[in-house]
Amino acid sequence: MLSIAVRGLRTRWTASLGSFTALALGVALLTVMGLALAAAQDAPDRAPERFAAAPVVVRAEDTLRIPTPAGVRTAELAHPRPVPPGTVAALRALGPVTEDRTFPLRVPGGPAGLVGHPWPTAAYAPYRLDTGRAPRAADEAVVTGGWARTGDLLRTDRGTLRVVGTVAGRGFEEAVFTTEARAARLAPVSRQLVVDAPAADVRRVVGGRARVLTGAARRLADADPGRDRAAVTALTSLFGTAGGVGAFVSVFVVASAFAFTVGLRRREFGLLRLAGATPGQVRRTVYAEALLIGAVAGAAGCALGGWAAPRLAARVVAGGLAPGWFTVGDQVWPYHLAFWTGLTVALCGVAAASWRAGRTRPAEALREAATEDGALTRGRLLAGTALLALAAGTAVWALLTDPAGLLHRKTWVSRPMLLITATALLSPLLVRPLTRLLTRPLTRLPGAGGLLLRENAAAGVRRGAAVAAPVLVTVALTGSLLGATATLDAAGAAEARSRTAADLVVTADGSGLDRAALRRLAAVPGTAAVSATATSAVYVVEEGVALIRSPARAADPAALAATTRLPLTAGRLADLDDDSIVVTEEWERHTVGQRVPVRLGDGTRRTLRVAAVLPVGTGDNGAYVTPANAPGAAVDRVEVTVANGADRDAVAAGLREAARSSGGLVRTASAWLAATSPHPTATTRLGSLLVLGIALAYAGIALACTQVMATTARRRELTALRLAGATASQVRRLLAAEALTVAAVGTLLGVLVATLNLLTMTGALALLSTPTAPVLPWPALALTTGACTLITVTFAVLPAGRVRARQSR
Repeated sequence: MLSIAVRGLRTRWTASLGSFTALALGVALLTVMGLALAAAQDAPDRAPERFAAAPVVVRAEDTLRIPTPAGVRTAELAHPRPVPPGTVAALRALGPVTEDRTFPLRVPGGPAGLVGHPWPTAAYAPYRLDTGRAPRAADEAVVTGGWARTGDLLRTDRGTLRVVGTVAGRGFEEAVFTTEARAARLAPVSRQLVVDAPAADVRRVVGGRARVLTGAARRLADADPGRDRAAVTALTSLFGTAGGVGAFVSVFVVASAFAFTVGLRRREFGLLRLAGATPGQVRRTVYAEALLIGAVAGAAGCALGGWAAPRLAARVVAGGLAPGWFTVGDQVWPYHLAFWTGLTVALCGVAAASWRAGRTRPAEALREAATEDGALTRGRLLAGTALLALAAGTAVWALLTDPAGLLHRKTWVSRPMLLITATALLSPLLVRPLTRLLTRPLTRLPGAGGLLLRENAAAGVRRGAAVAAPVLVTVALTGSLLGATATLDAAGAAEARSRTAADLVVTADGSGLDRAALRRLAAVPGTAAVSATATSAVYVVEEGVALIRSPARAADPAALAATTRLPLTAGRLADLDDDSIVVTEEWERHTVGQRVPVRLGDGTRRTLRVAAVLPVGTGDNGAYVTPANAPGAAVDRVEVTVANGADRDAVAAGLREAARSSGGLVRTASAWLAATSPHPTATTRLGSLLVLGIALAYAGIALACTQVMATTARRRELTALRLAGATASQVRRLLAAEALTVAAVGTLLGVLVATLNLLTMTGALALLSTPTAPVLPWPALALTTGACTLITVTFAVLPAGRVRARQSR
């Protein structure tokens, strides 16, 4: 059987080219994914940056630790407490102490992400003056990099500063250094400090009240020390998703290609049966062919993945999606994983086809007509029906039990695959009626072309299903994946709009709005209501073992009710006080009147009464507490309603002046909603392009190879048309029209699958009190459909000339 398989592949290598290419690409993708995962596991710890030259850094305890029966659970505190004043005084007795403070700055025309620090901390990076001198007065500053020069006036959102010196940038920040007094006014709370004393003495004084950082651990005092690992985690999630989709599509393409090839080789298998081959031997022949294709394609894919992985890593680093040190190493296990997975995919993809080949009867060797009996076999019908029932049943079950789970990325990425497979299996039931529907208007045109097109397309059900399947996969994935993100973004934006009753919104980053600015904002003439809110968090242990961090907003309930419309499902916002909390339905305890043990943003233990309950919504809803239960949280947003008859522009101007000292940004509610509405990140866009690129590449391969095989198998039919008087151009137009029809059928099925998937998601959103309409990505669908149609038509028409040439000899 192995020798027969080898000889068969040698003579029919064009028929196996699609399966080979799909498998090679799938193995290459798995190789890249594995190498990226290996690179993430070997991620080095970033060296200290701002405090590389500091002797000892003392940082306030920023981790909450809760013992549970399953072990200690930890979470990062939203608002670490400052180092206790008594501890700071004791440290000053050991040696010089420098308090670190950081605050954001905006300078028109200046670099993005600009931050401010007190000048004494510059020595610990270390920064060295290139020009000028250190700041001495409150309006003086030293800047990094070459974006400003000594003598320049910087009109910042925190006041005007005069540049008196410059230092060379060190690559990790763009900073402005001011005097200690000005930094203390702009950032009143300091949660870390540098001590020039022996580390052992510092640890003895600090005890367990703060963290003492020395050596490489000083990197934990830098801004966002975990950003590298978070970026790599996002990338590995991206490659994992792409790998999963690639494996699914490659199995789909390989299975479709083998099934169609087996259908075209019935006479060959009939001859083998007539020569004495048993059904098992025929099946083993097909398996042997798949094994040979899988082995060669796996080796080629490993080589391609090994070549592509370093280049892809360089591209994502250059695009800012990964840190500079992210490089692919020389690990071996990703190659093994990819190769053996590819071989398994090949064997799984050919399983159904081999069973069908083994059922070929010896009488098939005598068949001359290329009829397509049994395009929908009993096994295919049962499998498709079972998968369709499973897709519908799991969707209904999820809607009834856990609708929020349908909004998770892993769910809306994987769920479409079930419905796509079911629709593809049942496609022979749908191809003929859809074909007749699409071609009905053409039958009324003069001539026999329309009738011939309808009957040819309707008769070639297996051929039509094989061609429509890749189009279905590509269109359905495009609509489902891009449509899911668009639908969630639209729901989130609609949810935010429905809850905003304010006319103007004042926002501030970093240290937030100070009390003086808040008093001035409340005193601006023409305001009807002013609600100041702060971002915080609360922590709760659920089911005795899970430490859950829930985002929270701290606000005065009366002012909040005047500027916000919260869609409460139980309770009243007016009942919120310093002894209570507003929770969402996701909480384990969410009955009004229940008391819930929580930890506040700084780790303080409290037991609060549930005053009201919010729906889950799109998942961004959090708890609401009073400012007393958000210690350390700075006000970062003020929502303002304008009094009847007041001039909105005048009120906005007054708010800008009031918030100027704290760097507040004043916008209309619509402008603020537009700026903060959900939108795909760069990583999400890259992931979508990667996944859809894989699907389109596989679809192109499958379409091209299937069309070539189908046209070549129609030699007798095309010759009969020529003998009946059809010209070469008429034959080409007929083939192009058939290809267009089948591509349209695949597109319709793909849009149907995508719509059903999005309807499931919108049903979940409706149950979560965020009704919205499904959003189909029509531009992307049009582009995908156009590409599939172009490939389908091109590779249906091109082989026709070769077939006619062969027939004329």
